[in-house]
Amino acid sequence: MPVIKISVPHQLGADEAKKRITNLITESRAKFSDQVSNVRESWEGHRGDFGFRAMGFDVSGDLAVQPAVVDIEVKLPFAALLFKSRLENEISTKAKELLA
Repeated sequence: MPVIKISVPHQLGADEAKKRITNLITESRAKFSDQVSNVRESWEGHRGDFGFRAMGFDVSGDLAVQPAVVDIEVKLPFAALLFKSRLENEISTKAKELLA
């Protein structure tokens, strides 16, 4: 299974970084409700996992929010391998904007 791993440094502290991430997830659910299904999200402290189905693909991943960095790991199905670099670039860009 192809995996995207991204570490995004920030200066927000763990609580503020987690707050921004959870707000983005909530907004994305509403914005893309017609394109994404089976959305799940759970948190234990500053560690989260998520999953959803989009464009016929099941995607899952993990987040580790630390005081100065957020580690993101996204697991893609093999059928989405062609999109891996594009998705990696988009996730990295959005995460850097969110945590700036």
